[in-house]
Amino acid sequence: MIRPPHTRSRLTRRRLSRRAWPAAARLLAPQLWLRLAAVALVALLCAGLSWQFVTARIDRSLAQALLLSDRALKSEVERFRYLPEVAAEDARIAAALAAPQDATAIAAANAYLETVTAHAGADQLYLLDAEGLTLASSNWDERNSYVGRNYSFRPYFSDAMAGGEGAVYAIGVTTGEPGFFMSTRLGNSRDGAMGVLVVKIDLRSLENTWTETGQKIAVADSDGVVFLSSEAIWRYRPLRPLDQSTRARLTRSQLYVGSGLEGATPVLTGTAGTGLLGSGLMGSGLARAVDGAGRSLSLRSAPFSRGWQVLAAASPWPAHLAALVTAGVVTLTGLLALALLNLRQHRHRLIALRLRQTEVMERKVTLRTAELNHEIDARRKIEADLRAAQETLVHSEKMAALGRMSAAVVHEVSQPLAAMEATLTAAQFALDRAPDQVGARLTTAHGLIRRMQRMTRNLKNFARKEAAPSQPVSARTIATAALELVQPRADSIGIRPIYQPPEQEICVMAGQMRLEQVLVNLLHNALEAIEPGTGQVRLSMETQGSDLWINVTDDGPGIPPDILPRVTEPFFSTKTHSEGLGLGLAISHEIVLQFGGRLDIASPPAPEMNRGTRVSIVLPVLPCAPTPGIR
Repeated sequence: MIRPPHTRSRLTRRRLSRRAWPAAARLLAPQLWLRLAAVALVALLCAGLSWQFVTARIDRSLAQALLLSDRALKSEVERFRYLPEVAAEDARIAAALAAPQDATAIAAANAYLETVTAHAGADQLYLLDAEGLTLASSNWDERNSYVGRNYSFRPYFSDAMAGGEGAVYAIGVTTGEPGFFMSTRLGNSRDGAMGVLVVKIDLRSLENTWTETGQKIAVADSDGVVFLSSEAIWRYRPLRPLDQSTRARLTRSQLYVGSGLEGATPVLTGTAGTGLLGSGLMGSGLARAVDGAGRSLSLRSAPFSRGWQVLAAASPWPAHLAALVTAGVVTLTGLLALALLNLRQHRHRLIALRLRQTEVMERKVTLRTAELNHEIDARRKIEADLRAAQETLVHSEKMAALGRMSAAVVHEVSQPLAAMEATLTAAQFALDRAPDQVGARLTTAHGLIRRMQRMTRNLKNFARKEAAPSQPVSARTIATAALELVQPRADSIGIRPIYQPPEQEICVMAGQMRLEQVLVNLLHNALEAIEPGTGQVRLSMETQGSDLWINVTDDGPGIPPDILPRVTEPFFSTKTHSEGLGLGLAISHEIVLQFGGRLDIASPPAPEMNRGTRVSIVLPVLPCAPTPGIR
């Protein structure tokens, strides 16, 4: 039995593999295992070094991010540290504090605080009396004004009254907007005019900066609650679980009212994270951070004033990835070296085998290339035949349309001929009797001759085979020519098509004669669908977006929904007494597709209508540029 060439090549490879197996088994000696162990050891060592290097680089970047964040936070706070103390030196503040019932003094203090806030760039600046009641505020004229509200429960008030100054980050109970509150006590107990001046500043611009730079930065207060963070999921969550006394104190002071702190889970979880928190999170270490995916993070922190902590975090995944890649590269390199050593022994035999296989393959490729060239030539010939057949069908459809128009064309030509004969006869008789009427009669005869010339010229152009490629053509010119071609047919059934030309010239990329053929075919179909003498055919154009819609609408019986999808199929027709081949819409559909457009058919034309059909030629609009030779 003779096997095919590809079967013989597979059998040859199998025999060679069976012969090579005993030799490969003998190579699995102790020295090979030692080499594999050495490769694994070197890979682990290189992976560890790579992990340490990338981890150190991450640690340095975290330290740099901490330094920059600490300086930015300190700079933002220091800008407004002395604003309450400086603003309190004004006499209007002292007057308002001394006479809180004096409307004039309060109004002056409000205006002063509003001006200072606008110039300093602070969020709010307001004055509290000794009971924590707001006497004047920079937002005195706003809907959420602080005036008249009591803030004695706020730590910044109690700390200022007790120690002279106070500072705390909190969410505003009036506006709901977070901010950093710094307060200064005014007067002393001996004068009897005690009060507190508070400035509120917005630190969220720092969050935006950290987010834009892609850093994971957070700031936590002395209770370990994160109040500033580039990671939204960390904000207003404790770093570690809060005890009951701390939760109760935070609830009384309403520092984070409405933030959901009561039910928030800690940001850091796991054994490593607990150890870091216990040591104040100094230095760098690995902690379990809930950042939305439960991924481990490398953390580094620095202490800030008032017991705050600034934290910088980064994913340790680059270090793990570097270790894995290094181990993989080293392992693959070692295995490749061992494989090269083993393959060296088979090199000469494989080269000889490959040379023989190459010769066989070259013969096969040569044979197959010849076969493919023959197939390509055959397909090209078939495609050329198909194109010629398509052009013949298009021309045949044109001739069929001309045949359908022949009776109307004969009438259209014979009528002007009869009128012209009568006009010339009258002119001959009037030559002697009324010479002044001869010129008018000859002018009428010339008009009838031009009418017949225009009709025959349009028919000749319509019947001509178009070989020119697509080019920008005027849609208005094509519509006018198509209407002239179908006018005899329309006159024969007593119909005058309604044409609504566009106000401006519109151009499309198409062939002049082929697009005229499509439009003439659609107009003929519309004329055949309506009742003679009473029906209506409408031709209109409109632009929708970047497309031009050339609409041919009739008020005939319409197309049943079950056959509407088939109307563009070749040789499909619903006209039982028509001489057509059923190719009109099919050829029109193909021609429009060649122009990069489509045919849109709706029956009825609109939801509010119960009969009629609309067939639209949809083509992309082009800018019109006058070109010599284009009609």
